[in-house]
This record gives sequence, C-alpha cells and structure tokens, in this order.
Amino acid sequence: MADTVRLKIKRQDGPDTSARWEEFEVPHRKGENLLTCLMDIQKNPVTADGKPTTPVVWESNCLEEVCGACTMVINGRVRQGCTALVDKIEQPIKVEPMTKFPVVRDLMVDRSRMFESLKKVHAWIDIDGTHDLGPGPRVAPDVQQTRYVLSTCMTCGCCLEACPQINPRSQFIGAAALNQVRLFNEHPSGALHKDVRLEAIMDDGGISDCGNAQNCVQVCPKNIPLTDSIAALYRETTWYGLFSWLKR
Repeated sequence: MADTVRLKIKRQDGPDTSARWEEFEVPHRKGENLLTCLMDIQKNPVTADGKPTTPVVWESNCLEEVCGACTMVINGRVRQGCTALVDKIEQPIKVEPMTKFPVVRDLMVDRSRMFESLKKVHAWIDIDGTHDLGPGPRVAPDVQQTRYVLSTCMTCGCCLEACPQINPRSQFIGAAALNQVRLFNEHPSGALHKDVRLEAIMDDGGISDCGNAQNCVQVCPKNIPLTDSIAALYRETTWYGLFSWLKR
C-alpha cells in the first residue's frame, strides 16, 4: 500500500471563471475516505509539484451519508465523498463537481433546482399546529417499510446527475421530486393534497419528461426504488387524467 494518495481535482474559482485541474499528494491513512484527503489539502494547500494554491472548496455536514451535501463525481461516478473509501478507489483519484448543477466554487454546486422542484410538487404535509392532532393513524408494517425507504432521499442530486433528461433544454424535475410525490400521496394526511401533486407532475417538466433510462436507480446511494415510484405515478396520473376528463 502506497504511503500517499494522489488526487486530480477540477478547480473553479467562481461561477463565471474557467475551470482548471490541479494535482495533490497527501498522506495515506488506512480506512480513510475522500473527504479526509480534502481536509489534508485544506491544512496544507500545496500542489503535488510544490506550488502553493488555495484550499479546495466542497460541502459536507453529516459525514455518514445522510445529508447528501458532499455529492461529487469521483473517477467518473457520482457519489458521496464521505463514503468513498480511498483504499477501494483507483488512483490517481479524479474528483469533479456535478455537471447538472451550477458550480459555486470548486466541488461546491448549487442544488436549488431540486429544492424548487420540491416546492412545485408540494412535498410536505400541511399541519398548522393550532389543534391537537391526537395519535396518528395505524399503518400496516409492510406499508411502513415501503414508505421508510422512500423517505430516506437526501436530495443529494445523484439521480439528476445520472439522468440524460436533465440538460439545459429540459425542465424535468427528476426522480427525487417524483419519489417524494409518491411518498406524500401515500401518507394518510398527505393524501389530502394528492390532486395538487398529481397536477404538478402532469405539468411541464413533470413525469412525461422521464425517458425511462433508469440511470437514477443505479446511482441512488440509498437504494430507493425510484423506477417503481415513477411507474406508480404513471398509473396515478393516467387514472387522474381520465377521471378528470370524464368529469367535464
């Protein structure tokens, strides 16, 4: 095992500046993740050929694949930096920001489009707290298990990064937001706004823009059955559209 780790990182000083590549060499520690290497560069921002530079900028929070903040492209694969173990990655490790989101600086990107999509599909349950709701409705264990998996979405952006339908010409909201529609529509209280969510995903950029490439389910770090959610919503929107037409 080598005593050092070599990284090739795509750098960009700001949204309107050109990108460049810089190489670094940092000490190797058994069992370390990629973020540990970035922290070493932060302590001593010097390139592999000895030139002083600025610390690499990235986002992170939980460091245990829960928050989704440290998503980046590592050796061509979109994933979380916190669970990318250096010993299992081929060197030199090539690290880039996601390409489907505007770059803020270096490996940090602006994921606002995902949060705006959640607003569009009403991805919450309206509770104003003005009265006692009492105990929640009883839910069968198998239904709980299904909903729990759907609820683990971190809004990390992996599914959008891998989706060929996400591009400058498309308004597609992506698999993450569609999955949240299924989650909240299957909730006893969330179902009160089921029609609002279905109408939202039947609009421009909604479910009809999905090309069924199925890349999303391949890269999801939480193994959420995103294609199952999309298929379920196809059925829901078809029936909703049909009955809405019959009611005219």
